[in-house]
Amino acid sequence: MSSNSLRSILDKAFSGERLSCPDALELLRSPNWTDVVAAGDARRRALHDPAIVSYTAFRVINYTNFCDVDCTFCSFKDEIDSEHGYTLSLEEIAAKTEEALALGVDTIFIQGGVNPKLPLDYYLESLRLLHGKYGVHVRGFSPVELLRLSINAGIPLPELLAILKDAGLGSVPGAGAEILTDRMRAILSPKKLSGEEWCDVMGQCHRQGLPGSSNIVFGAVETLEDVVEHLSLIRAQQDKTGGFLSFVPWTFQPQTKRFTVRHVRGDEYLRMVAVARLFLDNIPNIEVSVLGMGKELGELALRAGANDINSIVIEENVLRSSGLKTLSAAIKFIREAGFTPRRRTLNYEFGKYPDAEPVTAR
Repeated sequence: MSSNSLRSILDKAFSGERLSCPDALELLRSPNWTDVVAAGDARRRALHDPAIVSYTAFRVINYTNFCDVDCTFCSFKDEIDSEHGYTLSLEEIAAKTEEALALGVDTIFIQGGVNPKLPLDYYLESLRLLHGKYGVHVRGFSPVELLRLSINAGIPLPELLAILKDAGLGSVPGAGAEILTDRMRAILSPKKLSGEEWCDVMGQCHRQGLPGSSNIVFGAVETLEDVVEHLSLIRAQQDKTGGFLSFVPWTFQPQTKRFTVRHVRGDEYLRMVAVARLFLDNIPNIEVSVLGMGKELGELALRAGANDINSIVIEENVLRSSGLKTLSAAIKFIREAGFTPRRRTLNYEFGKYPDAEPVTAR
């Protein structure tokens, strides 16, 4: 790609004109990755207060690890009839919630394996406990969990979502997306939802007033074409239902011997953040995964297009954590990066928490 061609695409993105899939592919291929990253930062500054980086805090509760979806990259699951798996009792969920509240964390992210032996009442009682008794915001259940629960309970998905929302579900994660192309679904998780099904479930959640996040997980055998198709599917779904509040680039971590994870270079991750900012023109927030990428690269990503850190996470059983584990650590990290920290809810609502003292962005 010539420098003039690259500049033409970057100017197009910065002006707010929608990038095409070939444009995104060129940005991912260009050797001038620093120009792409600088454009991502410039676009972020145009869309958000450049002095502020937002953050939130939540506790993950993995309510069961019994699962009949055999993802090649996952070491978390246990077979349905395994003697080593677990399903948390309501008392155990309550204890974890009380621990989180004692730390100043009032959001619970509940997610588990796809366990067909769990009845709908288990989910409803869990939600009523979390939201009704403790008053926490509950983000929960990946698209495959929701669709399978709908099938097992014999309740159409829109009706099920309304029931879950009434019980206390407040938002949904973009979990289980990984890479949404047919080629990669066959490699990663042939028993999971197709890319089309994943988007459809997320769209139905949005229509029921359950917003949430979207993401990509890369660093395996995906091609750049797979990456662009994935981003295009996310953007197209957002055009339809508008419920993706944020987008998070993640990288695969080594968990199983049957799944190959490659090294993702720092410049490659920063470029992904920037391209997400430029291509996903209808998703307002780009989150950097400090949990997965670590503090040093996380700080640089805040200069590449990200306006939020995807932390803090209390108790993470699926991924190895390189992130921030306390509210004070998140505030310190953002301040040392040269920004003013601003705490938000999972649904990007501000005003619930007191503002921190400002820092002059550099």
